[in-house]
Order: sequence, then C-alpha cells, then structure tokens
Amino acid sequence: MPQRPLLFQRFSTFCLLATALSLFSCNQTKRAETSNTTDTTVSMAGDSITLKPGSPDDLRPKLAKPAWAPSITAPMQVVLEKLASFQAKPLPQLSPKEARLNPTPTMAVMGVMRDYFIAMPEPKVDTTGKQIPVEGGTTIHARVYTPKTGSAPFPVIVYYHGGGWVIADIDTYNASAQGLAEQVGAVVVSVAYRLAPEAKFPTQHNDAFAAYQWVLQNASSIKGDPKRVAVVGESAGGNLAANVSIMARDKKIALPLHQVLVYPIANNDLNSASYGQYAAAKPLDKPMMAYFLKQTVSDNAQASDSRIALVKANLRGLPGTTLIAAELDPLKTEGKLLADQLKAAGVAVTYKQYDGVTHEFFGMALVLPEAKQAQALAADALKKAFN
Repeated sequence: MPQRPLLFQRFSTFCLLATALSLFSCNQTKRAETSNTTDTTVSMAGDSITLKPGSPDDLRPKLAKPAWAPSITAPMQVVLEKLASFQAKPLPQLSPKEARLNPTPTMAVMGVMRDYFIAMPEPKVDTTGKQIPVEGGTTIHARVYTPKTGSAPFPVIVYYHGGGWVIADIDTYNASAQGLAEQVGAVVVSVAYRLAPEAKFPTQHNDAFAAYQWVLQNASSIKGDPKRVAVVGESAGGNLAANVSIMARDKKIALPLHQVLVYPIANNDLNSASYGQYAAAKPLDKPMMAYFLKQTVSDNAQASDSRIALVKANLRGLPGTTLIAAELDPLKTEGKLLADQLKAAGVAVTYKQYDGVTHEFFGMALVLPEAKQAQALAADALKKAFN
C-alpha cells in the first residue's frame, strides 16, 4: 500500500489535534465528570499530547492595557479583549430590541473558559420557574435556585439582575444568582422584572417589590423561610434591591434581613468624578448609562426621582448593607456616596472596592479572583444575617 505524502500526514495530524481540542473544550463546558485537576491525554500516530485544564492564573492579555485602565488585572483584560473580539455595535446605535441581542460579558467569560480549558463545575442547585403576579393583571418570571443538599426551610435571597433596566436577563446573570445560592446555602429567587422602554419607570421598581412580597407570602412553597429573607442586586438591580428595602420600610412590612448592593445605580449625575475618569470604560461607559436613562424615564425630572437617584432618598431604618464596588467603573463615585450616606443615616455598612476590575466583574468568579473574593464577602455577610 503506497505511503501517504508527508504533507497529507501533517494535515491529518493537525485535524486530529483540532478535533481533540474541540472535544476537550466541549466536554469541559458540558461539565464532564472528570476532575478539574485531571489531565486529558490525546494520542495520535504513536504520539500523545497532554491537555492540562486551565485556571485564571493562565490568562494573559494580547494587547497593551487600555488608557483608561492602567491598573486593570490580566484576567479582567482578557475578558474585555474577548468581548471586544465580538465586534458588536455600541448600544446607543441600537434599538433596545437590537441591544438585547448584543454579545454580553457573560458570553465573553464563556469564551475565555473555552480558550483556556477552564472547567465548568457541576451545579449544586436545582432550578425551577415561577410566575409572579404584578400590577396590570400580568405576571413576571422568576428562576428559583434550590440547594441540592441541606435541610429546608432554607433562607431566601431575592436577586435582581443588572442591565440598566433595559437589557440583560436572568440568564445573563445566572452565575451570580447560582453562586450565591451555593455559597450561602439559600434559595435564590432571580426576578425577571419588565424592561424599559416597553415598560417605563417605575414599572421595574414595582415589579421588584411585588416579587419580594410574593416571596414573603410563598416562601414555604419554595422550601424557604419567610422570616429569613434578604435582597441582592447588581447595577440596576442593586438600585432595585435598595428600593425594595425602602418600600418595605415605608409600607411597614417585613424588612429584608440584609441587602447586598453590587455597584448599584445610585444617582443621575453623569458628570461625577468616576464618570469623568471612566467615561470610555468597558463593558459600561458613560454613553451607555445615558442611553439607559433615556430609555427608562419619561423626562429629566423622573431621572432625579429618589428611586433612581438613591443618594437623594431617605435611607434611615434600612437593613444592614454590604456595598461592593469596582475600581474601573463609572458608577464608583455614586456607590461610595451611597455607602457614606447610609452610614450617616445610621445603617450598618460594609463597603469594599475591588481594584483592577470593572463593572460586571461580580459574576465572573470562574475566571476572576476578585469576583470569587467578592462573592465570598457577600455570602459571609448574608450567612451572618441569616444566623
């Protein structure tokens, strides 16, 4: 039988290697039962190649640090480079419906995990869907995360996702909700509140409060304890979480035992110090925030409403608060101002800024050490509140 040409042999070897790499990546993202520390060996033509599972320590940027972020960490920059590689149009150039189809930081994290063979751990929670009645005779969806181990009734976290009240959903923020459920050992109810501009302000805030009330009234049906309920939110969701606490106080119903506010929208001042310093930041920049406000509120007067500009609200009597901030974030100034004003109002506050990372970092614990630390801080505060 004639020997195949050398070029053909090399091409075949290349194809086998490419297939092996692809299969390894797919197996990782499908949560193969192989341990994270187990090497995978691929044999071909008498040779073998060992593929080692990756870790955040392996992440190395390809480009120079952006001018707006001289202190950015290597893993954070790798995520942003992956996000930029999708070449999406800037949000202000898109309609809200188009904007919701844009690649997300979550997609970038998944891409980085594939690139570096970082394994997706097996979930420690089960999920189910619930429909929650809200004003207007309609319902909103919620995803309920329930620990696979432990004894009910579990404490409950009502979680509100980010996205400027305009984009994103509970899938985009799945990692945050799941991470909290697993680390706290709590039921997490992740709320898919209605988005602007189809539903204008204050629909999102009313939906958020309706979901909180539903949890208080139906906690036992989801294996939860109605006397141990906290609220958590990121960005626009952090704003919603704080508003839920304010509304609960004003309506004299059970307050959350604790609130975790992760880089919350807390003001309508787009000329703050951090907006100036990080006007061109990614994945959130100043034009995006202006776009979100324009889509959400009907006029400038509404943008000054204390439900949007939390720093103008009455903050007395609110639950203990953990406020998590990112250094490289346009919202940093208002987040620190909110923390200071909460303290001035007599609220117990833990404020922590994570350096070298950007807005949206909190849910990236599989690739960012800072996100892992921030989730642990939030989980510890919640466990103490739940006792």
